[in-house]
Amino acid sequence: MRRPVTMMIALVAAISSAPALAQNPLPTECSIFDAGPGPEKRQSVEPVWTGEANRARFKDLVIAIRGAASHGLNPQDYHLAELEAVDSLRSDPAVDELATSAYLALASHLLAGRFDPARFEPDWTTARRFRDLPTYLRLAMANGRIADSLEALAPTEPAYTALRAALPVFEAIALEGGWPRIDDGPELAPGDHGPRVAQLRARLEASGELAPLEPATPEAPVDDPERAAVPGIPTPDPAPDPEFYDDGLRAAVETFQQRTRLDVDGRVGSQTLRELNVTASYRASQIRANLERLRWLPDDMGRRHIRVNIPDFSLEARNEGVVERRHDVIVGLTYRPTPVFSGAMEYLVVNPWWETPASIAVRNELPLFRRDPDAVARLGFQILDREGNTVDPATIDWDTVPARNFPYRLRQAPGPLNALGGIKLIFPNPHNVYLHDTSNPELFAHNRRSFSSGCLRLRDPLELAEWAIVESPELSAAGLREFAAGTRETRLDLAAPIPVYVLYWTAVHDPSTGIRFVADLYHRDDELISALEAAPSPVE
Repeated sequence: MRRPVTMMIALVAAISSAPALAQNPLPTECSIFDAGPGPEKRQSVEPVWTGEANRARFKDLVIAIRGAASHGLNPQDYHLAELEAVDSLRSDPAVDELATSAYLALASHLLAGRFDPARFEPDWTTARRFRDLPTYLRLAMANGRIADSLEALAPTEPAYTALRAALPVFEAIALEGGWPRIDDGPELAPGDHGPRVAQLRARLEASGELAPLEPATPEAPVDDPERAAVPGIPTPDPAPDPEFYDDGLRAAVETFQQRTRLDVDGRVGSQTLRELNVTASYRASQIRANLERLRWLPDDMGRRHIRVNIPDFSLEARNEGVVERRHDVIVGLTYRPTPVFSGAMEYLVVNPWWETPASIAVRNELPLFRRDPDAVARLGFQILDREGNTVDPATIDWDTVPARNFPYRLRQAPGPLNALGGIKLIFPNPHNVYLHDTSNPELFAHNRRSFSSGCLRLRDPLELAEWAIVESPELSAAGLREFAAGTRETRLDLAAPIPVYVLYWTAVHDPSTGIRFVADLYHRDDELISALEAAPSPVE
C-alpha cells in the first residue's frame, strides 16, 4: 500500500517556485520550510521519512547517500552521519526535513554538478541539465524508488560510467600504499643503469604498464661440471638486471608518454618524471574532478556534434553517439589558453584571408616586422589603416609604430604561408576561436601540442569539413576539394548548425585502452579538486 505524500508536498512547497534546483545552492536544513506553514502546522503533517511505516524508504535514502561516493561525491556532504545516527523508527519532523534536504541536494548535484561550472571555467556557455526536482521527489516517493530515482539522475555518458568504474580501482591502490616513487635526479635514458632505473621499472610494473622481468633460466643439473662448456649443451640465461634501462622499459615509457600526451622520446625528463610521480590518490581525485565536469554537460549534445578536449589535443566528430572521425589538434599556449566554451558551427571558409586579431598583430607580427620588414610582403600581409585604406608597407618605419595604439589592421592573403592554412570552420563566438588548417603541419609531430594563440589547428581539416557538409545537400566533397584547389576565398554555409564543445578533461575514457590521464596543461585540476574536498558552505 502506498504511503500518503501529503508530508512530502509540505516539505517541497517552499522550493516549488524554483524547480531548477540544479542551478541553485544546496538547501540548508531549515530552508525547506522557510516559505511553509508555522511550527504548529509541521507537527500535524504525516511524516514520510521517519516512523515504522517509512522504514524501507529511509533505509533506501541512506543507501543512496552512501553510494554518492561512487560518483566522486562525499556522502558526508548529504547529512549521512546525522541520518545514520538517528532512530528513524520514531517519527521526527526535524529528521524528515534533514532527509528531504539530503535528497534534494544529492539529486541536484547528480543532475548538474555540485558547482556552477563558471566558477572554474568563466567562459562556460553550455546549458546544464534541468529537472523539476520537487516534483521528481514526489514521484519517487509515490513509486517507492528513492535510490533508483537518484541513480537515474546521473549522466548516461559512457565516459561517466567508465570513470565511475575506475574510481574504486585507484582508491584501492591508494589505500594499499600507492605505487613507488622515483627519486629526483638527472634525465633517465635507454642504456642507463642504477637504482633510479629500478624505481622506474617498479613504478610502471605497479600500475600495470610494464610486465615484471622474467626470472633467470635455471641451470640443468649435470654429472660433470665440465659439460657446461661442451658445445651443444645450453647455458642458462643470465639473471635480468632491474637496474638496466633496456628496450622493454623504453617501450613502456614511450607508451606512458603517448597516453599522457607528453612528447614521446623514451626518456624520463622532468615532465615525464612529474607525471610518473603523480600518486594514485591524486589520480583518484582527478577522476572525481572529471566526473564533476561530465555532470556539467547536457544530456542531448546534438545528434551530430564535435567535441574538443584541450589537454588531450584531440577532436571527435560524433553522430548518434558514434565517433565517426578523430583529429589531432593544436591548442593555445599556456599563457594564451584556449577557452572552454561551446558554440555552433555555421559555415566554412575555403582559402581564407586571415584577419589578424589586433592582440596577435601587436604580440607577434609587429616584433617580426621590426626585425624583418620584408616579411610583410614575403608572408602575404596586406596593411590597412583605420579607415580601411591599403597602405604600402614600404612607407612604414616599423620601429616607430607604437604597440599600445597600433594604427593598422593586418590581413594575410590565402596561400601556403597563410596562418589559417587552406580552410577554417566557423562557430561564431566572442573569443574569435575557430577550427582551422595550419601552415605549420610539422607541429603535429609533437604529442604535446600547445602552440597556438588560442585557436584550434587541425590535422586533416578537409576531412573534417567533408564530414561537416554531409547533411548539406547543396555541398559536396568533390566541390569542396575543387574550391580548395583554387586560391579564391569561398564561404560555404551549412544547412544546419553543428554543436561544438571545447572541453577540458584530464581523465579520458579510451575504449581501446581504458582510462588514461593526460597532463593538466592549464593547471585546472587543483582548484576543482580542492573545492570538491571541502565541506559545502551553507549557501552551496
